[in-house]
Amino acid sequence: MGLYHLLYHSQALQPFNTPALTALLHQARAFNREHHLSGLLLHTPDGRFLQILEGEEAVVRALYYDHIAVDPRHHHCHLLGAGACAERSFADWNMGFRVANAAELHALLAAGTPHSLVLFAPQPRVRPEMLKLLLDFVAHHELEPADYL
Repeated sequence: MGLYHLLYHSQALQPFNTPALTALLHQARAFNREHHLSGLLLHTPDGRFLQILEGEEAVVRALYYDHIAVDPRHHHCHLLGAGACAERSFADWNMGFRVANAAELHALLAAGTPHSLVLFAPQPRVRPEMLKLLLDFVAHHELEPADYL
């Protein structure tokens, strides 16, 4: 199997304060290092997450469907796109992290979502425009203390 990426967003059911985010990131980074995954996690103070994962298809799919999608700490887990990719966009990060405000996340989602979604499509692709938006977001946002978690 080849290189694969998956993008989703969700809403936390419980607050993720600094200790909770720190624990989540330590666990994710250790798992990702061991399984050769890379990616980015955005979090908003109102508890929304946007995450992209990159790695071998079987590993990425198992992580998302067997663990992330059924994690009781969040709901409205919505797959935005998944599929084969030629290269990693976040190769240097086991799990990059940024704090975003709600308006920034909404703008990313709105700009990266096609205007005509087909219901019951087999699986949407991660659009190159969305990857560019995420890379631009990371490049233009200075690290906050919380981003070092």
